[in-house]
Amino acid sequence: MSDTHRVAFLGLGVMGFPMAGHLARGGHTVTIYNRSPAKAEAWVAKHGGSRAATPAEAAKDADFVCMCVGNDDDVRQVAGEAMQGMKPGAILVDHTTASAEVAREMEAIAAQRGLSFLDAPVSGGQAGAENGVLTIMVGGDSAAFEKAQPVIAAYGRSVVLMGDSGAGQLTKMVNQICIAGLVQALSEALAFAEKAGLDAAKAVDVISKGAAQSWQMDNRAKTMLDGKFDYGFAVDWMRKDLGIVLDEARSNGATLPVTALVDQFYADVQAHGGKRWDTSSLITRLK
Repeated sequence: MSDTHRVAFLGLGVMGFPMAGHLARGGHTVTIYNRSPAKAEAWVAKHGGSRAATPAEAAKDADFVCMCVGNDDDVRQVAGEAMQGMKPGAILVDHTTASAEVAREMEAIAAQRGLSFLDAPVSGGQAGAENGVLTIMVGGDSAAFEKAQPVIAAYGRSVVLMGDSGAGQLTKMVNQICIAGLVQALSEALAFAEKAGLDAAKAVDVISKGAAQSWQMDNRAKTMLDGKFDYGFAVDWMRKDLGIVLDEARSNGATLPVTALVDQFYADVQAHGGKRWDTSSLITRLK
């Protein structure tokens, strides 16, 4: 199999735009589709390739179709349209954070059409997408994964098959559970440090050398103290993800008291105008 392929990329949001760009820079022949044509035109002006008017048209001759859209309903619509245009043997890789249920649903439809479907949600945020260093957790057929892995490695630093269809989405849920609890704990710690009269930045510097250290602390503590919340993943999207997590927990019997509480705290942030602030804005509830 050659190292370069015909690839379609569907959805050019803050993640999809740079991810598709890495494919083009990797030498793949890329056709893109986006609901708003202006974004698609901007991508072609920057990266070359071509744009299509519909998902089916974009997917027509592609070996691989990658997509990154909003939610379960978007996945059903865009994947459904794309699969109508895909050639037999092609592989659809969905980078949307969605439910495990919709992943299994799409995989079944793909199989009926002689196609493969991989659920492959990503972690690493906008910066990870722009720098091509995303963590990608994948569910689906191992043979399809082996074929797709070199392609999606264009923007993934760690690309791991987690199990059957839906396993990628379930792993992303584990990721979001961890983040929710960590951001709330960091918010409480910073607010406590300030109330206690400490130099909060200095306190963080000291404790970040020990067991309290985390990615959130290293990357968000300073901006949280500065009251800056425009660093990527929005509260609206986190609430969507936590809704998926809590639905899955109700289904599988997992108990997630902290996650459920933090979800409600994010609802408070939304109510106070923070829908598009990044997830570290949890601290605003404590100020």
